[in-house]
Amino acid sequence: TGSHIAHCPSSNMRLGSGICRVNEMLPMGINVAIAVDGSASNDSSDMLGEVRQAMLLQRVKYGSDALSANEAFTMATENGAKALNFSNVGRLEEGWAADLAIFDVSKLPYAGSQSDPVASLLFCGTNHNTDYTIINGKVVVDHGQLVGYDEQELADKANAISKRMMGQAAKEEAV
Repeated sequence: TGSHIAHCPSSNMRLGSGICRVNEMLPMGINVAIAVDGSASNDSSDMLGEVRQAMLLQRVKYGSDALSANEAFTMATENGAKALNFSNVGRLEEGWAADLAIFDVSKLPYAGSQSDPVASLLFCGTNHNTDYTIINGKVVVDHGQLVGYDEQELADKANAISKRMMGQAAKEEAV
């Protein structure tokens, strides 16, 4: 049918809704991308954490060689772009969108794992904060800091909105 699969591993685990059969779909030519159902299922919005969960969840079901780090990473990049019908994004190639997330895998959490930087990033890293992020050629994260925004102000605003929503929900529940 030309359909794509949006695999949401954290949501699947959180809701107990099963394990997506990625290891069976990929050899059939089905495009499987990494996704998340929203902040209710992936509280930290950590895309690399989702990629890691997808890889590990397949290994729980199918064994240790079920899904490699590179295959999981491709699901998040090229396969994700394909699922969204985006062209010229999803890989580093001349003439493609200049979107990059750059991680320093020379730091202590990654020590000894430099033989495969992608596997290092997925297996060793638990704090996937980017050192630099470049979107369409513009630096938006510089030395781990969001450019042009006060992160604490954004967090405070999100917490205030959440508090108001919880207060409203409590009022409605009391009625």
